[in-house]
Amino acid sequence: MKNKNIVIIGGNSGIGKSIIEKLEALEANIFSYHRTGEGKGHLDVTEKFENIEGLPEVIDGLVYCPGTISLKPFHRFSIEDFQKDYEVNVLGAVKVLQACLKGMKKSETASVVLFSTVAVQVGLGFHASISSAKGAVEGLAKSLAAEWAPNKIRVNVVAPSLTDTPLASALLGNEDKKEASNKRHPLGRYGQPEDIAGAAIFLLSNQTSWMTGQVLHLDGGMSSVKGM
Repeated sequence: MKNKNIVIIGGNSGIGKSIIEKLEALEANIFSYHRTGEGKGHLDVTEKFENIEGLPEVIDGLVYCPGTISLKPFHRFSIEDFQKDYEVNVLGAVKVLQACLKGMKKSETASVVLFSTVAVQVGLGFHASISSAKGAVEGLAKSLAAEWAPNKIRVNVVAPSLTDTPLASALLGNEDKKEASNKRHPLGRYGQPEDIAGAAIFLLSNQTSWMTGQVLHLDGGMSSVKGM
């Protein structure tokens, strides 16, 4: 990853912050943007934009981290709830991808990493809005993987289960909630940002140069293994 230009959207906390820390150790050139950033580092993905200030001419990697967690019974979701989740998770990614495409075409090893959720693979109650939005992310990724393959741009997705980030703080707010979440995962624990960041680095690297259009289920076995 040394000297590769990697654009990180949403790198101020949680998974994005952990990805940046790992990339710094690997001596990558990092271009980080987030909603609370200043100057060239500011980007609100819910706003209208076509260009992103300060992007490198050549983009070797793009990681889109913004996400939402809104869980409640389906009948309590408003159309606005669905629109908000779609705006952040899907349309924000679309705008960023379009803004970065020119730079990625100039790289011979460009890699895009998007994020989904285990709830797309496994039906989970109260997840109707976020599962719908993240399902769209997976569909977008597979379509772009096919469309951009001639340009040697790879597009893959990481689909985690519950991970200990500020976004998920309400779901892990006390020891009882943490223990209950541990028990839901066959490997006996919920995720840490470092777990997910490691997968993102793997997908950005040349070790996955023959991988595109894939959804990497990084969820403690929740999507594929029945616990004891």
